[in-house]
Amino acid sequence: MDEPDASPRSGDDATSLICDFASGAVGHRFRFGGGRGEPLSRAAGFTHGNRPDVVDATAGLGRDAFLLASLGAHVTLIERSAAIHSLLQDGLARARASGPALAAVVGRMTLLQGDAKTYLPDLRPPVVVVDPMHPTRRGTALVKKEMRMLREVVGTDPDALDLMDVALKSATRRVVLKWPLRAEPMPGLRAPTYSIAGKALRFDIFMV
Repeated sequence: MDEPDASPRSGDDATSLICDFASGAVGHRFRFGGGRGEPLSRAAGFTHGNRPDVVDATAGLGRDAFLLASLGAHVTLIERSAAIHSLLQDGLARARASGPALAAVVGRMTLLQGDAKTYLPDLRPPVVVVDPMHPTRRGTALVKKEMRMLREVVGTDPDALDLMDVALKSATRRVVLKWPLRAEPMPGLRAPTYSIAGKALRFDIFMV
């Protein structure tokens, strides 16, 4: 990825971004029962009657965490960018005020601010989801504007391999790495146990 900031996931201007669980594509999917059978939920090991606790170690705008929470899981979101953490706080507060259905979902979401590498060894969750900033796409269309803006705020996650190492040592069942479908594997990372492909992304699952 391009490197807009020398410090990992730092930055302080998120004024053009919004965290919204009540409307748009996220709200539509929730209202119409979406999420079941999606690659992320399958990668996290969700089956009938099995909704393990999850740590989203790179929370971003919280959409993956909201999807998993909407399916019944308790999800801990960790975000080290103070600016994005503030957006998440605002989005969760507005969702709680939007009605009992959304309030029930975000009631299963716990937001932490800081470095996931510090939190994970103590949390010891069954499942960890890692979605670092992805390698720059070459020869393809630019990523959508929102993701470019997010990258400008949080940086490039140069310590993604270190985070994966901590996640693999901390999770008790599996680690899920969200990665571009056709991208080369993360340098230095062992091969996944298996992968699940989506339209533009793949979910590499590491059983531990």
